[in-house]
Amino acid sequence: MSVFPTLTLSIWVPIFSGILVLFTGDDKNAKAARWFALVGSIVSFLVTLPLYTGFNFSDGGFQFQEGFQWIPSFNINYHLGVDGIAVPLILLTSFTTVIVVIAGWEVIQKRVAQYMASFLIMSGLMIGVFSSLDAILYYVFWEAMLIPMFLVIGIWGGPNRVYATIKFFLYTLLGSLLMLVAFIYLYSQSHSFELIDFYQIRLPMNVQILIFLAFFMAFAVKVPMWPVHTWLPDAHVEAPTGGSVVLAAIALKLGGYSFLRFSMPIAPDASHYLSGFMITLSLIAVVYIALVALVQKDMKKLIAYSSISHMGFVTLGFFIFNPLGMEGAIVQMISHGFISSAMFLAVGVLYDRMHSRQIADYGGVVNSMPKFTAFAVLFAMSNAGLPGTSGFVGEFMVILGAIQANFWYAFLASTTLIFGAAYTLWMVKRVFYGDIANSHVAELVDVNHRELLILVLLSILVLGLGLYPQALTEMTHATVNQLLEHMTHSKLPASI
Repeated sequence: MSVFPTLTLSIWVPIFSGILVLFTGDDKNAKAARWFALVGSIVSFLVTLPLYTGFNFSDGGFQFQEGFQWIPSFNINYHLGVDGIAVPLILLTSFTTVIVVIAGWEVIQKRVAQYMASFLIMSGLMIGVFSSLDAILYYVFWEAMLIPMFLVIGIWGGPNRVYATIKFFLYTLLGSLLMLVAFIYLYSQSHSFELIDFYQIRLPMNVQILIFLAFFMAFAVKVPMWPVHTWLPDAHVEAPTGGSVVLAAIALKLGGYSFLRFSMPIAPDASHYLSGFMITLSLIAVVYIALVALVQKDMKKLIAYSSISHMGFVTLGFFIFNPLGMEGAIVQMISHGFISSAMFLAVGVLYDRMHSRQIADYGGVVNSMPKFTAFAVLFAMSNAGLPGTSGFVGEFMVILGAIQANFWYAFLASTTLIFGAAYTLWMVKRVFYGDIANSHVAELVDVNHRELLILVLLSILVLGLGLYPQALTEMTHATVNQLLEHMTHSKLPASI
């Protein structure tokens, strides 16, 4: 067990910072709320950095473990620990929270304290999901994390926010309940809610399949995989910019992460048996949803469908069962966190000035906002998989991994490089280039220092991961190899 409670601090510093922000009161103290939120988010980010600096890259197991008995009568523990898959996602979460606080600095004018507090509390709860090694602790964080997101969309969202929030709630609730049923069954077999104990259970194939499907319902909705993806475009369109950033950058990653943490190591034989099903759904997302993105007229909807297509690469990489594909999928998760954040923030910059997300309302933005256009085009190119940016690395690794598994998987997956370029370049051409379309575009003002800071930080990360992905892959390598090795040893009982 870890001596210094790094993970506990990573979870509870943002939560208590959020509670402190709430105590600043109403909008008369909005300035104090903003500064408390900024300081809280920066401190929350700093306390997660030791997870990287102190990480043993050659150890594929759980590190920084800490815990104590929580509910002894049911053998439920407050048990935390992270591996090479969880640490990058925790760092992404804490960094994104800083970006969201800065992005909402001037834009949010009503209920400022509640807005900022929602994101800080949500950050802590999401880090709790990535850190939990006890199934019930994980489930508590998983469910609790939804509450601030409901509030963010439901209070600060667009005109159809109630519909989007209820749809989001109903989709996620059903899947989560099935996951809880699976946890209770596993407890009945192991008399423990510890993940490490779950990994040792030998289950017959029919039970593994049922367990896998129960987990699938929870995690596929969160990714989201086709066909349970329809809540996401509605949620993105109605959410404020900060809500869209957190949804795309982190919330979707909870589903991908959970496949690696639960479905695959607990039901390895079923994962192999159902891999064709998972790959099919992933390829439908990559190809079909990219075509759906091509016909969108709303910039946020286009980026939302683009997110679903890119997350199809993640699940494809997982279920081809080779190190290159799986590591590529993890790189894709982190890269997508940077790129989707940047693109939603770019749309937010335009929306704050024009109060429209319709592509048809723009044209020639480069003439009025040259600095902003330079960054927006960089992020758009990264979204399309331009070499040298983070968007290329993950997709390229997954395609290379897919070739080892099946040429046609790789062929279909690589079509996203064509479709992605098509819908991205179409949007860039219509919004940014050409003559100034109307008087509203002519009056646009280029980015201010606050917006420029966010765009510079995200561009550094997008280019940094694109040019030096080794900083991430070195961390994930040992954990991925250990997971794949665990899955190659059948866990079927001897009688089967």
